[in-house]
Amino acid sequence: MTIDEVIRRIGDIGIVPVVRAATVDEATRAVEAICAGGIPIVEITMTVPDAITVIRQVASQYGRDVLIGAGTVITANQAELCIGAGAEFIVSPGLSVPVLSAAQACGKLAIPGALTPTELMNAQQNGAQLIKIFPCGNVGGAKYLKSLKAPFPDAALIPTGGVNASNAGEFIAAGAFALGVGADLVDAAALREGNLAKITQSARELVGAVLSARESALGKNRPGALA
Repeated sequence: MTIDEVIRRIGDIGIVPVVRAATVDEATRAVEAICAGGIPIVEITMTVPDAITVIRQVASQYGRDVLIGAGTVITANQAELCIGAGAEFIVSPGLSVPVLSAAQACGKLAIPGALTPTELMNAQQNGAQLIKIFPCGNVGGAKYLKSLKAPFPDAALIPTGGVNASNAGEFIAAGAFALGVGADLVDAAALREGNLAKITQSARELVGAVLSARESALGKNRPGALA
């Protein structure tokens, strides 16, 4: 997929599930549960044991139907390995210019992390088209995102950290391009216990919350679209 195609798909789906798991088996089961809940996109973090193998397996099994990304990517080498394994986008907790450059050289999307206005400006100046705001929930949540959008109205921001079905609508209303959701969707205990139904139900609730919020916002520019 091209970078523009990946951006459009992330915007259309509006949710980027962050998969952190203790084993390869847990990670693949999490992907299955998320997809069953109506979210055809996953971000597999490099903190998952043998993450490259997980990305490769998921890409092989779900690649045609699921948009697969790699998260917590902090070096250019990691970015190249993830892309080689089938990742269509790369996400980092902060801004790494070498990671951005490595992804761009492969024709893939890199989404750096930022928190402050200065960090957001640096990310934009280094070519970032989507920017992860992390950890958003710890610094004011939707209110903080809204305050960032005031001086950066055209920035496509993905708040991550503290995002869940109960506050998803607030983040969408504040101008989020999409939502990054981790533990509130992929419950670690449910995953360990094999309770995939809980994860699937959480995914459905999150999809419903985003759709409802976007419907409420109609009349303005189409939510989830780059300006």
